[in-house]
Amino acid sequence: QLVACDVKRMKAEEGNKQKILRHIKELAEKLYKNENPYPAVTMHKVQKPTEGCHLRLHQKPFPHLDEGTVQWIIDQATAKLQTAPPAVKAEKKCMVPSGPPIAAILERNGNALANSARRLEVVRNCISYVFENKMLEAKKLFPAVLRAMKGRAARHCLTQELHLHVQQNRAVLDHQQFDFVIRMMNCCLQDCTAMDEHGIAAALLPLVTAFCRKLSPGITQFAYSCVQEHV
Repeated sequence: QLVACDVKRMKAEEGNKQKILRHIKELAEKLYKNENPYPAVTMHKVQKPTEGCHLRLHQKPFPHLDEGTVQWIIDQATAKLQTAPPAVKAEKKCMVPSGPPIAAILERNGNALANSARRLEVVRNCISYVFENKMLEAKKLFPAVLRAMKGRAARHCLTQELHLHVQQNRAVLDHQQFDFVIRMMNCCLQDCTAMDEHGIAAALLPLVTAFCRKLSPGITQFAYSCVQEHV
């Protein structure tokens, strides 16, 4: 709905901070109501007796409860519950117009998107060079790859590319390849935020138990031994 209906309004607001803030507040309220459709139910708090109250001399006896009155209150509450509307609202479906083409919205972000695509291409190329043993080319691209790891898209791209190589049974690496892969994984995990914990970091878990190198006959070192210090 935002894309379909509010693009013109957002463009008109550019440069006017007060209008933008008002618009953001309206959006925030809509989102909040969507997540919290029911008002909070007030709970009746029963006060605890104070310390030492049982030692008081003038204690009133607990009043006798009338069985008929108690039953009448219970019956009334039961009747109310039976006529109450269902707790979950029926979801209303509606058609949303498609709105302006995405290209129109992303005109200003064109350069950013191009840069992002270039970064992902650099990550893919570098990983290809590493697995093809073209180490000179990989070294040239490596600083750019480490810089690209600041972006979540590049971190995601790294996990996907490495996963492809594992599927192709290319998990046993020589020493140089192992070093490159470990450095990329470490950099990727170093730039991970708490939001990436169940995405990027989780995607790396099966990879760090797959990539390995032979240190000597019968001794294999797996990648997790080099990246397990990350939070």
